[in-house]
Amino acid sequence: MDSGTLSGIVTVIFIVVFIGIVWWAYSKGNKQRFEDAGKLPFDDETPPKQGDKQ
Repeated sequence: MDSGTLSGIVTVIFIVVFIGIVWWAYSKGNKQRFEDAGKLPFDDETPPKQGDKQ
């Protein structure tokens, strides 16, 4: 097996992994979880501690 064949196999594996990650990220089952996680920085339920700068 030469380096060109190995490089092609590795490229195909990475493409399949990339497509799997994109499919997982955009699946409907994860939509609510990702929306909730995206709102976390704006969730301001705890008051600032004394001495904290604002």
